[in-house]
Amino acid sequence: MSEPISALNHASYDGIVKVEECGLQGMITLRGDLSDKVLAKAVKDATGQNVPGQREALVNGDTGVCWMSTDELLVLVPYAEVEAKLAAMNNALSGTHALAVNVSDARAVFRISGASAREVMGKVAPVELSAEAFQPGQIRRSRLAQVAGAFWMDDAETFRVVCFRSAADYAFKLFKVAAQPGSEVGVY
Repeated sequence: MSEPISALNHASYDGIVKVEECGLQGMITLRGDLSDKVLAKAVKDATGQNVPGQREALVNGDTGVCWMSTDELLVLVPYAEVEAKLAAMNNALSGTHALAVNVSDARAVFRISGASAREVMGKVAPVELSAEAFQPGQIRRSRLAQVAGAFWMDDAETFRVVCFRSAADYAFKLFKVAAQPGSEVGVY
């Protein structure tokens, strides 16, 4: 049996920020009624977190849950635990109108970190990223130039970005260009 590897096998780049492909991340897409108590318990059991509010990301390391839409969450768990967490979640949701699917190997995750992280993200995503408008604990689904993505802030200088695995090389190169030394714009 072959060993799983991430989309870019931990590729990284140092420019005005550090761009890193984070490696394997367990991810479960959970669709259903986000106000359902059974669904909320399944999320709490898998992550230790409550169901997040609109545009909220409750993430600690490689575990957490992100609001993706009015009926969708992205549940983050350690990659090695995703199958067990998914089985427990599906068992807990039995009889509930919900869908939980392992999407770990269909996604790539990047970390953009450094004092100019807002600037780099602002070059590639049409989102207001000032400190007043976007804080750690918030998530946005948007475009990363020509591809779809979602991102949140782990702290004041660190973004985590999720995109489709098939677009990982494009996204990495996009972030590298946006992070070239001398490309500072000074907006944020």
